[in-house]
Amino acid sequence: MKDKPAACPRLGRVGGQAVLEGVMMRSGDRTALAVRRESGEIALDAWTHVSVRKKHKILNVPILRGIVNFVETMMLSYRTLMKSADLLGLSEEDEESKAEKWMRRHLGARFMDVLMGIASVLGVALGLALFLFLPAAVTSWIDRLAGGIGWWRNLIEGVLKIGIFVAYMALVSLMKEMRRVFEYHGAEHKSIACYEAELPLTPENAKGCTRFHPRCGTSFIFVILFLSILVNSLLTWDSLFMRVGLKVVVLPLIVGVGYEYIMYAGRHANGLTRILSAPGLWMQRLTTREPDEAQLAVAIAALKHAMPDEFPQAEPAAAEAEASAAEAENAAPDAPADGE
Repeated sequence: MKDKPAACPRLGRVGGQAVLEGVMMRSGDRTALAVRRESGEIALDAWTHVSVRKKHKILNVPILRGIVNFVETMMLSYRTLMKSADLLGLSEEDEESKAEKWMRRHLGARFMDVLMGIASVLGVALGLALFLFLPAAVTSWIDRLAGGIGWWRNLIEGVLKIGIFVAYMALVSLMKEMRRVFEYHGAEHKSIACYEAELPLTPENAKGCTRFHPRCGTSFIFVILFLSILVNSLLTWDSLFMRVGLKVVVLPLIVGVGYEYIMYAGRHANGLTRILSAPGLWMQRLTTREPDEAQLAVAIAALKHAMPDEFPQAEPAAAEAEASAAEAENAAPDAPADGE
C-alpha cells in the first residue's frame, strides 16, 4: 500500500507526556519538563538521559527495542511525575496523613521513593487484575454457563478487555483533576503537531492544530489490546491461572510488536495505518481535551527546552515571558479599559 510523502523531516523527533499542571517533552537524549505554578509562572527543568539501547546495540534490534523502550518509559514517567510534584511544591504544601508521617520518620530520605514504589506496585497489580485476570475470569464463567462456546471465548474476552479500558478512561475523565491532565495532554499533542507542520511555535498557531496523534500512548494501548486478542487466542483455556500466567509471559512480545507498529504508523500515512490507527485516535477524544492558550504556552516551553539546538533562545526567562504574554492576552477582555 502506497504511503503519502512525509510532510517534513520533523516527524518523530519529539514526544511527550502530560503531568501535574504541565507537560514533559523528550527529544533524543534530552528531556524537559514545564509546569504552571499557582503564581502563574512556568517552572522548567531539563536533564539528559542516554538510553541503554545506545549503549548496547543488541538492545536496539526490532521487537526487543520496544520492550526496552517500554521499561525506560515507565521509569521516565515515574521520575517526571516526581519532578512535577516538586516543581509545583506539592510535597511541601500537602498535609501528611499519620501513616505518611510514620513512614517519613522511619524511612527518612527514602520516604518518597518507598511511597511511589508502593503506589507503582499497587498500580501494576490493579492493571493485571483488570486487564488480564478479570476478562478471563468472566469469560470462563460465561463459557461454563453456556455449556461451552469454543473459539468465541477469545472474542468475548477481547471485547471485555476493550470495554473495561474504555469504561475506565471514561470514568477517570469525570474527575476534575484528570480533566486538567487531559487538557495538558491535548496541549502536548497540539504543540507537537504545530512543530511537525513547521509552523511558528506560538499558542495561537498550536490552538488550530489537531489534538490527536498516531504515536500517542493511548493509541499504543489500543494496539496492545488488539494484538493481545490475537496472541491470547493461541493460549490454553484449561486452567484460568495458567492462562493468566501465560498472558504475563507473552506480554513483552506483544509490547515489542506494538511498539514497531506505532513507530511505523507515526511515519507512514496510508490506508492500512489509518484504519488500524482509527480506534486509538478515537479513544484520544477521551484522553485529550481542548487546552487554553496558557496551557499551550506550557507545552511549547517544554518542547523548546527539549530542543535547545533548534530553539537556542528558549531560556527559562523567555519561556516565562511567553507564558505571561499569553495570560495577559487571555485576561485582556476582562481588564478595565484605558488602564483604569
